[in-house]
Amino acid sequence: MQYVISPPTIPAVAVVGTDAQFPVRRIYCVGRNYAAHAREMGSDPDREPPFFFTKAPDSVLPSGAAFPYPAASDNVHHEIELVVALASGGSDIAADNALACIYGYAVGLDMTRRDVQGALKKSGRPWEAAKAFEHAAPCGAIQPAATLGHPKEGAIWLDVDGERRQQGDLADLIWSVPEIICELSKLFRLAAGDLIYTGTPAGVGPVTRGQRMRGGIDGVGEIDIEVV
Repeated sequence: MQYVISPPTIPAVAVVGTDAQFPVRRIYCVGRNYAAHAREMGSDPDREPPFFFTKAPDSVLPSGAAFPYPAASDNVHHEIELVVALASGGSDIAADNALACIYGYAVGLDMTRRDVQGALKKSGRPWEAAKAFEHAAPCGAIQPAATLGHPKEGAIWLDVDGERRQQGDLADLIWSVPEIICELSKLFRLAAGDLIYTGTPAGVGPVTRGQRMRGGIDGVGEIDIEVV
């Protein structure tokens, strides 16, 4: 096929154990999916229906890369998350069938312009400017579920310049990974190449230029990002 301009590069994430990469189709994120984080953001965590937002696929940033501090914000926050990579999808996926759609798991960061988000919330406007900016979705290498399995528990943590900021456990997710896929597939037709950021534990906070973020999830992997 001939295009009138050169087609954009397909965003991709590294895969553990291979030189091949995982192509990214869409990025979905789950809001307030750990009880303690929901409380710190002023919400009731008692199994309120999950809500979702998106990031641009080309906002993925590999572990080891530099995160450029974004324009239009003086309060950029880190949010460490388990990332689910899909090998297949569909609509109205039953929770009992959801794990069969998963290619693997990774450690990611949902970077957020918190001051911009606060202003948008106050005015009742969408969050895209706070969540979907360039490089806003750092993601470590994907561990295939064929070798890892499907983690239901394990420590999730984030340090900034060696100081522990976030600490939680995957067992504390309000909505489990199968439930997230089930609920998300009621709203969107999921497909191979989708990434799902599953929510962050308590302790979110600001980063500044020159700081280093290092986080991980037991059994899944780690991520290391410098703010520049």
